[in-house]
Amino acid sequence: MSFDPLNSITSKTLVLPAANIDTDQIIPARFLTVTTRDGLGKHAFNDWRYDENDQPNDHLLNQKGSSDCQILVGGHNFGCGSSREHAPWALSDYGFRVVISSEIADIFTGNSLKNGLLPVVIEKSAHQWLLDHPGEEVTIDLEKQQVRLPKNGGTYSFDIDAFSRHCLMEGVDEMGYLAAQTQDIKNYESRSGS
Repeated sequence: MSFDPLNSITSKTLVLPAANIDTDQIIPARFLTVTTRDGLGKHAFNDWRYDENDQPNDHLLNQKGSSDCQILVGGHNFGCGSSREHAPWALSDYGFRVVISSEIADIFTGNSLKNGLLPVVIEKSAHQWLLDHPGEEVTIDLEKQQVRLPKNGGTYSFDIDAFSRHCLMEGVDEMGYLAAQTQDIKNYESRSGS
């Protein structure tokens, strides 16, 4: 699978400050019957965004301009719960490229990195600044592994493993990376007599 390369993004943030946002809140289980991400964005946070008659309510994600935000700031312990890959699929299909929190669940992190969504764990003071300033324009520089906050908010580093960083910057998943190595593999095999 391929996706748009992610090197640097400057975007307004969409802030969902609740702690412990789990994968069932991100994408309810009844929407897990699909095997592709296409169309899942309309169900991201479905039970927060729609009433019992499936009519949009006044939730932040339904407001004008929200779908233009590529950076989602979630509360502490974002993405906890089950291991459903559909959660990052839904967020990506909605339009997010980055999720920032002071803590992001490990399984959600792994699923996100494999699907073109950058999970950024940032120190608590910077996270609190983001929670307190929704809608600010923030820059995520994956090459430098930095989050730059506006208005002298500072620059903060984040960690990501080198392979995931490379794949995100190239816009490929693990299989895409391997497929790009096909000729090198063939050359090696012909040299080694395999």
